[in-house]
Amino acid sequence: MPQLLPTPWFGTLLFAWVVFLGFFPKKVMTHTFPYEPASLKPQKLEKAPWNWPWA
Repeated sequence: MPQLLPTPWFGTLLFAWVVFLGFFPKKVMTHTFPYEPASLKPQKLEKAPWNWPWA
């Protein structure tokens, strides 16, 4: 079975790992956001009693 011969596929595997570990982390780490997220103050919610119509 030709799938079990490592000779043609080992170079492809090695090249793919070099690309994944060498190029993509740099590309991801240099990504910048168009704006800085602003922290919002927590809002205090008003708690109103719930009047059940059948009670």
